[in-house]
Amino acid sequence: MPVTTDITATYRGPRRVMARLVSMGQREDRALAFLMGGCILMFFARLPSLARQAHLESSDLNMLMGGALLALIFILPLVLYVLAWVTHLIARAVGGRGDSYTARLALFWALLAASPLALLHGLVAGFIGPGAAQQVVGLIWFLLFAWFWISCLVQGYKAGSL
Repeated sequence: MPVTTDITATYRGPRRVMARLVSMGQREDRALAFLMGGCILMFFARLPSLARQAHLESSDLNMLMGGALLALIFILPLVLYVLAWVTHLIARAVGGRGDSYTARLALFWALLAASPLALLHGLVAGFIGPGAAQQVVGLIWFLLFAWFWISCLVQGYKAGSL
């Protein structure tokens, strides 16, 4: 299935999509592609607010974009790998049967699947600016991401490793 179809299917039922992804076997390249795709979309989501900030503060947009690029494309993936490993340790401690690949896949897929709302959050931050609308969209994005992550993690550890 195409990734976009899987993303829309995740909004209807994240556990079914995770079960299908786990059944496809362990492919670290697939997990890394999900992670990098999510991080790249997070970078693009950040661009409207950076343009707004550069305009309002009369600062250099290229410097702001460079900082966001470093943070979201190079540092965030490393942080997410560590977070997935810690999640794996916690899940194993409470009796989960999955492996570390399952924890990585659940986290990386949740990030990619929630990225459309992150793009909306970026547009709101860029065009409307700080305020209630940005906070509401950010909260909805966070809750959706958490729902996807927890649902995928539970499904992956319930099924166990293949």
